[in-house]
Parts: sequence; C-alpha cells; structure tokens
Amino acid sequence: MNIVSLMKNLERNNIKPYYVEKKEDVIPLVKSLIKKGESVSNGGSMTLKETGVMDLLASGDYDFIDRTGLEGEELRQAYVRAFGCDTYFCSSNAVTENGELYNVDGNSNRVACIVYGPRQVIMVVGVNKIVKNIDEAVMRVKTNCAPKNTKRLDCQTPCNKTGECISLMQDNSEICAGCGSDGRVCCNYVITARQRHKDRIKVIIVNEDLGF
Repeated sequence: MNIVSLMKNLERNNIKPYYVEKKEDVIPLVKSLIKKGESVSNGGSMTLKETGVMDLLASGDYDFIDRTGLEGEELRQAYVRAFGCDTYFCSSNAVTENGELYNVDGNSNRVACIVYGPRQVIMVVGVNKIVKNIDEAVMRVKTNCAPKNTKRLDCQTPCNKTGECISLMQDNSEICAGCGSDGRVCCNYVITARQRHKDRIKVIIVNEDLGF
C-alpha cells in the first residue's frame, strides 16, 4: 500500500485527502476544517469515538445535531436537520487504493449524507480500512464491518451469530442472499467514485488501525 499514491488518487477523484500519523493528530486538523458555531452531525462510527471527534462535537462549541436517545418523529427531524448541516462526520467502511469510497448502511442516513446534503463531509479513516479494490471492499464489509456492527448494535442477523455474511455460504450468491432479517445493516450500498463538487468530501487517513 502506497499512501502517497492513494492520496493522489483521492485528489484525482475530487476528494480532498489528509494524512496524520496518529489518532491524537486528528482533533487539531478537524478544528482547522470547521468553525465554531457551525452545525455538525455524524454517522455511527467507532473511529469517531476513538479519535475524540465525538467529544469535540459535543463540546458546546458547535451546533451539534445529536440523535442519541431520540425516537419517532424527533429522530426523523434530527436526520432531516443533519442532511442540511454544515459538516457531517463519519468514517468509511473501505477506501480503495484507486481512491474510491465504499459504504454500506442499514438505516441509510449516513450514506445519504455522504452522497448529498451537508456542505462538507469529513471522514476519518484508519489504515486498516484501505483495500486494493472494490471486490476487497465488499469482502471487508461481509467479513468484518457488518458482523462486528451487528454485535455492537445487538442486531439479530445471521452474521451476528456466524461472524460473516450468510451469502458467503452459498454458491454464486447475490450481494446479500439469504439475509431477510429486520435488523439487517446492509440495505444500501454506495460507491463514491468521484465528487462533482470538488473537495466537498475530505478524508483524513490515520496511520493506525481504527474502528471496524
């Protein structure tokens, strides 16, 4: 894996790349990319917790659209507000060496905001999420991201019990064949190959293993 080459490929795709050596370097960089008082929100992410970004968003310096503990119409309104926020924070399930972002979502509020809505999207990504190509990205979600997230969220899915997508147990299966669970976390699949609005998406690559 060549980080310099990856960053060039991201930039070629109109995605602004940044690189830091350790997770402690993330917060100073993030502070330089957002202004106090701006509206901010986030997708579910262990990486944001591990790097301190969640604490920063909740510090009181920003208009934090926090959906924690909300239900029903209040939750829906938080999602709607997040879609129009100044900066949306998340990670990526995988980043290919060719500079593509691969994300799979259950509720799909996260992938919706990645695709369109917030003025800018800041992704924080550990080097463990860098893969060779889309095929490897798909496998990463099926064998790592989805099973671990279903355990974290206590979703009653086959992958929660087996540790991998049930589709891998079938010959010539479709993308998620065999999973009809109401708790399925793989409902919408988004490949960001290029941004029409240059530098709207910013990717902070951290030279550490972070999140799932």
